[in-house]
Amino acid sequence: MKNSYAYLEDYLVELRSRGRYAFSLQEVRNKFEQSDEAIKKALYRLKEKHEIALVRNEFYVIVTPEYRSKGIPPPSFFVADLMAFLDRDYYVSLLNAAAYHGAAHQQPQSFAVITAKPSIRDIKKDNLNIRFFIKKEWEAQDIVQKKVETGYMNISSPELTALDLVYYHDRVGGLGRVATVMEELSEIMSADKLLETAERYSPVTAIQRLGFLLEEVLGLSELSAPLKSYLKTVSHFPVLLRPQMDTTDMGTGNDWKVVPNTTVETD
Repeated sequence: MKNSYAYLEDYLVELRSRGRYAFSLQEVRNKFEQSDEAIKKALYRLKEKHEIALVRNEFYVIVTPEYRSKGIPPPSFFVADLMAFLDRDYYVSLLNAAAYHGAAHQQPQSFAVITAKPSIRDIKKDNLNIRFFIKKEWEAQDIVQKKVETGYMNISSPELTALDLVYYHDRVGGLGRVATVMEELSEIMSADKLLETAERYSPVTAIQRLGFLLEEVLGLSELSAPLKSYLKTVSHFPVLLRPQMDTTDMGTGNDWKVVPNTTVETD
């Protein structure tokens, strides 16, 4: 005799056959003529068997046998569905985007998603750690579609990734780690595309710091030169390389108007 939630198990098989790893409570409600109590009981039983995981209120991920020991598949399997469920524009960025572009110096400890206001609570449970970063706006031409196991997800271009890493450097392990990743990322970055992206980017302080790192730390003047020319056309002021560290000497000694108040070393 079939169990009372076999219909839901069959539904999971159907979703997987369509390349999906995620679903919402509302989808189940729309699909089956069952009471809310019955549906929630069935979902609870599947959750107890570790066949599904609750990621966000009313949003579930299917846990296939190969991911049962970890408790959940990688975020790349369901991040597009999650952001569609939340009705939010997004892109995967920072160390995760760098890794997808081949600059995987170290395995990121969290999965970085950039979205617009209002803010979203980070998701941290068991082996899942999704961090949400808020940005006012971005341009579609700076986002690329990355093929993943379940379709496509939005990730930042190499050039936007570089600027974001500098802007959020204190959230990704510091300037040393950023410079190390940048060294690998530079192999696929285009000077022309970097300039175009910088012209759309805010704040200008990120452009100053990026230019400084490229030229003064990594010696990549071919990438930094267009940024230097661009900065001559916009207002910018002296800025600390590491904002969190005070200094009494505001002298820059470089074209970027960046005060080198810390030493940056790559790994």
